[in-house]
Amino acid sequence: MTAARRATPEDALELVRLRKVMQDSCHGPNPDVSWQPAAVATLRARLAEPDGDLTAFVVDRPGGLAACAVGIIEHRLGGPGNPRGVSGYVFSVATDADMRRRGHSRACMEALLAWFEERGVRKIDLRASSEGEPLYTSLGFARTPDPAMRLTL
Repeated sequence: MTAARRATPEDALELVRLRKVMQDSCHGPNPDVSWQPAAVATLRARLAEPDGDLTAFVVDRPGGLAACAVGIIEHRLGGPGNPRGVSGYVFSVATDADMRRRGHSRACMEALLAWFEERGVRKIDLRASSEGEPLYTSLGFARTPDPAMRLTL
C-alpha cells in the first residue's frame, strides 16, 4: 500500500517540478519555466506554516517525489450550502509518468481530503482532466453545473 506524507518546505522544488508535469500533461509541453522560482519560494514559505491554509501530500521515490496533491482552504462569505463560507480547492495533483497506476495519487488525495476534514472543510472543488476524473469520481467528487469564468489582468 502506498503511503503519503505531508510535504515540508524542502519538497518545494520537487512539488514545482511535478506541477510542470501536470501542466504539460494537460496542456502540452511548455518551455516557459520563468514562473518556477516564485512558485518554489511561495511553497517554501507556505509549507513552513504548520497551521497554514495551504498544504501538500506527497509520495516519495528515490531522489525525489513520485506524486503529490496540493490543496488550499479558502474563506468566503457563507451561504445556504456553506454557512461558514469555508471551502477547499485541490490543485497540482500529479504523478510522474513512470510511477502511475500504483495508487500514489489516490494516497495523496486521501491524505489531503482527511486534512480538509480535520479542519472542518466540507466543500471541496477541483478541476479534473479526463485522465484524473475516474479517481476523483471514486473519491466522491461530481461534476457541477457552475460555469467557470476568468479575467486575466
